[in-house]
Amino acid sequence: MNFKRRGTLVAFTVVALRASIFAYGPTGHEIVGAIADERLAGTPTAAKVYALLDGLTLERAAVIPDEIKGWDKKGADDPKSFHYSAHRDIDRQLRDFWRANQPMHDLNSTAPSHHWFHYADVPVMRLEKYRDGTAGRSKWDIVHMIPYCIQVLQERVPERNERRITKPVAIILLAHYVADIHQPLHVGAEYFDEQGRIADPDKDKSALGDEGGNTFTLELSDEPPRRRGMHKKKLHAFWDYDAVNALFADVPSTLRKKEFLAQIGSLRKQLVHSMATHEPAIWRMPGNLDIMNYAEAWADEILPIAREAHERLEFTNVHPQQEEGRVVAAGEADEKPRPDQTNYRQWATNIVRDELHQAGWRLADLLEQIL
Repeated sequence: MNFKRRGTLVAFTVVALRASIFAYGPTGHEIVGAIADERLAGTPTAAKVYALLDGLTLERAAVIPDEIKGWDKKGADDPKSFHYSAHRDIDRQLRDFWRANQPMHDLNSTAPSHHWFHYADVPVMRLEKYRDGTAGRSKWDIVHMIPYCIQVLQERVPERNERRITKPVAIILLAHYVADIHQPLHVGAEYFDEQGRIADPDKDKSALGDEGGNTFTLELSDEPPRRRGMHKKKLHAFWDYDAVNALFADVPSTLRKKEFLAQIGSLRKQLVHSMATHEPAIWRMPGNLDIMNYAEAWADEILPIAREAHERLEFTNVHPQQEEGRVVAAGEADEKPRPDQTNYRQWATNIVRDELHQAGWRLADLLEQIL
């Protein structure tokens, strides 16, 4: 998964609309939601979630915040737009949410885009925490929107709020955002100066970011030959899809999407059950940490991984690029050779496995504490 970058007017305290924000893709989000479903099964929390979501599972709810981007082109009121017809109240609330947070590129708008809620773009040039700067952060980023949803569920923010986030919508968003914040490129980004060199955007206000890898193509050492018509993948898309799909190494990645998903069906269920029944090594938050600060702690935890995700690559042909009325940094990212012989794909897949595992347990724990 959710993002376009600032134009020639660079406003670093606002995170703009990126081109692609499907952190982990549907499969990754479903894994996180399904782990939480299994962790909560038979509990009072599960009953409350079931009632609020009109019978939807967290596994299903987790993909909805990306699905509603399908309304972006023609609007939620277009007669041909899709509906969640089996859940009319949920459908109505989601449309109200979309209308209140429509996609836009105007960084000076008083109303945010729902795309902005999925990510932050904290610079990874140096090892820093979320609070250490202003570039790539905003009051509408994921670190702020997770606690906002918590406050709605705790009734500290009324359901008739200006963002139109009701309790059911808050659960749907949390089921998605908890996975998003565990995707390294949904929290960290690299920035470049006019010469294409890595830059500090808190010092160089003209620096342009890589939008979480959305504007850079990726070349890996173990990349299979591309068939005719196949283009290089984007760095962000690799983390969303390839690194997740690599968890099912026995299924050929060359299969068409429909065939691949059909073949991993039973394997995904086995993976979810294993993750739900085996506790991650490190997932609990400190007992003295307020639940409202969980998102920031998770962002701080993932930032060193986001930094390494960039450090393992060499960026070349970096140049400004016009995209939909804004200027971004674009170019190519090539895998660097590693002394330990661990290639980028293996490393990223191991990271994704751990992060999905943690995210599933944390989502279940978060809902238990809230509800």
